[in-house]
Amino acid sequence: MAKKRVDPVLFPGPGQHESGTHSPHPNDVDRRRIERALKNRQRYRYVSPTVHPGPDGYIVRSPCCSRNIDNRGGIIDIAWLRYRNQHGVWHLYRRDHVTDAWVIQSAQATLMEALAELNRDQDRVFWS
Repeated sequence: MAKKRVDPVLFPGPGQHESGTHSPHPNDVDRRRIERALKNRQRYRYVSPTVHPGPDGYIVRSPCCSRNIDNRGGIIDIAWLRYRNQHGVWHLYRRDHVTDAWVIQSAQATLMEALAELNRDQDRVFWS
């Protein structure tokens, strides 16, 4: 079965935002809020994910405990929470480790709604 081609998301350079305006994200207050919320996730609760500043938001990384992606259990990208300033929504991306690209999973009105979807991960697209 052929793999579906996924175009990578290109990150804007430092200080650049697609709307030309300043983005309120990333910031330390929301980064810590995300770290606390991830403790309520339903999958792989025995690993300790980390939250890093990313373009217009936050990148969630975690040790690969299933060994499906990194058989040595190294740190992998899990999700990108990106605030779209011009639309006032949060885009939640998952990492396609086969194509090494970010793939949009959903758009949510609030950060907490995006985190709820990430924590639930009903289809195992984030914590695999």
